[in-house]
Amino acid sequence: MMSKHGLTAIFVTTLLVVGLLWQTPATVAAERHAPGAHAATAVDIAEGRSVFHTNCAPCHGLGAQGGGRGPDLTLGNWAHGGSDAEIFRTITRGVPGTDMPANDLEDAEVRSIIAFLRSLSPPAHPIIAGDPVRGQQIFAATAGCTNCHMVNGSGGRLGPDLSRVGAARAVTYLVDSIREPDKKLTDGPLDPNNHYGLPLPYDSVIVVTADGERIVGVARNEDTFSIQLLTVDQNLRFFLKKDVQAVIHERKSLMPAYPESVLSAPRLQDLVAYLVTLGREHRAVVKNK
Repeated sequence: MMSKHGLTAIFVTTLLVVGLLWQTPATVAAERHAPGAHAATAVDIAEGRSVFHTNCAPCHGLGAQGGGRGPDLTLGNWAHGGSDAEIFRTITRGVPGTDMPANDLEDAEVRSIIAFLRSLSPPAHPIIAGDPVRGQQIFAATAGCTNCHMVNGSGGRLGPDLSRVGAARAVTYLVDSIREPDKKLTDGPLDPNNHYGLPLPYDSVIVVTADGERIVGVARNEDTFSIQLLTVDQNLRFFLKKDVQAVIHERKSLMPAYPESVLSAPRLQDLVAYLVTLGREHRAVVKNK
């Protein structure tokens, strides 16, 4: 008769074998590329930059600082998990319900992308001196930001949705967007039915109708023959270009500038302190799923 210890050993061995059989290829790959599994070199980073430029830059920008579809990846903020294994899974599997697709890349290519992104991340989150509670009050009331910007389903539609701006944009970008909104225009969302189209920037567009009326807004969709305009009073209007006198892109933001004479430095710090919190709660929830 086999001893009690012998039966225990067989039982444990069987559990280990069954566990390995139940592991999916993606799980095995993710574990194989867990943090610390591969020490990145300068060659890895250079290779990752090249692979990133080819496969990821159309959405995340050449410098990984965000684009029409993808967030800024230089901040060290990872909405779907920040470990090497989690980033590996995000790249290879994609994120259902978002614009992030699955990517059929070699394991070494994915590792090199992670090495490149790690080389861009700051050593720590910048310390924001402002008070996010006061900043939320400024955002909602004093500065009137909710008239044009939506946060978590509440607010206007004329400007970009800011629900996750803290996870997607750097502090310097936020400051520039408030002080000098014309400096770098934010790209709008892409048409989900047109994967080859370019994102439309949030610039001021003027449609001059046949009778000379000037209608101002931002373009939601535009092609050679027509334009769909969200007007400053946030009504959606459609125009055939053959029926209007002109369609003018001014390459400047509808958002007014907020110089220090309008928004003092301490109040700006409070506002930015609030903005950087947006999206962080979402990131924590996703990671725990």
